[in-house]
Amino acid sequence: MPVQHDEQGEPMRSFSVGFHSSSAVEVLDLVGELDAHTARELEAAFQKCRQDGNHQIVVNGAGLLYISSAGLGVFLGCIDDIREQGGDIKIAALKPNVFNTFDLLGFPLLFNIVDTEEEAVALFGS
Repeated sequence: MPVQHDEQGEPMRSFSVGFHSSSAVEVLDLVGELDAHTARELEAAFQKCRQDGNHQIVVNGAGLLYISSAGLGVFLGCIDDIREQGGDIKIAALKPNVFNTFDLLGFPLLFNIVDTEEEAVALFGS
């Protein structure tokens, strides 16, 4: 399959956010590359959760192949609003290379990052 390009001739990044619920927790399934070109999609997903009254959010990163500082910035930009509403964002199932990016920037000090979606959902019950 040929690589598609945007208006500037840059290769288009493939990224999507899927939604499903587990108990009273909204789970966002991230797939592809999260960077400056695709960060708005994650921002919109967090906004949708807030608008729907879902403040307990698990981000399942099993399908996330890459994250840039712009992608990480979306997490930082949304967490305060979500915590002010009594919620939180838990992060699960990151590939080692993606976890390393989160870890390098100190995200494990700000967010619970666990191995599985089930573990992340259970954190809301404790």
